[in-house]
Amino acid sequence: MALPTAQELFDAGVHIGHQVRCWNPRFREFLYANRHGISIINLEKTLIQLEKACAYVEHIVGGGQDIWLVGTKPQAQDAIREAATAVSMPFVVERWLGGTLTNFHTIYQGLEKYRNFLTLDQRGEIDRMPNKEAASLRRKMVRMKANFEGLADIHEPPAALFIVDVNCENIAVKEARKMGIKSVALVDTNSDPSCVDIAIPANDDSTRSIGAIVGAIWEAIGKGMECRDLRQVDKAPAQDVGELQDVESSVTLSSGVQMAMDALEDIEVAEGV
Repeated sequence: MALPTAQELFDAGVHIGHQVRCWNPRFREFLYANRHGISIINLEKTLIQLEKACAYVEHIVGGGQDIWLVGTKPQAQDAIREAATAVSMPFVVERWLGGTLTNFHTIYQGLEKYRNFLTLDQRGEIDRMPNKEAASLRRKMVRMKANFEGLADIHEPPAALFIVDVNCENIAVKEARKMGIKSVALVDTNSDPSCVDIAIPANDDSTRSIGAIVGAIWEAIGKGMECRDLRQVDKAPAQDVGELQDVESSVTLSSGVQMAMDALEDIEVAEGV
């Protein structure tokens, strides 16, 4: 897995933090220095944390579980949507609905309704409805798309979250902690890195900085998907052997039944004699 170099992170502006007056004291361990009133992030610490995050993400995905990508701020939306779509992972880029994790059952019911609407639209049944009903339903679908755009195919809560800006996504962070779901997050100098399991210190206000970090996570997910596919291939022969054993068992059983019937016929013939 090729991580970006320190120079590439520097060129992307990953090291640039917020103004000194906005810094969070708990970010101290990832701070390099203060220059001209700006907090500077230690890129060596960023690389260490990024490597740890990528290894964890690859492990989670390779084990057959999903990680949700969350980033609703404008600077993160395109990068999150592109990465998640490329690796077929759920994502949230418009709005994090309160209760998405803590009240998953209710959220899932709304998601099922949205799926039914999509099915009706694909079949062309909405076009055959009266104009007023069709217009009302389409307005409702637009609102639901904003809430469920990247979650249309989910059936269970995630194994972990990848979050851009823990301050902006504080509800998602709190829900993940409450539900015992691991969180990996891009954390800036004005944020508390202790609120997530793996904090990646980086500039969370720059499109290029976010893109550099998301790109590394994207590659880690891709590696995990490859491992997942290999495991599925390895399991396939074992399933075939199981099927073969079932067939052999049925053959053995049939042979036993036939032998019993033959023996019964022999007994009847002997009694007749």
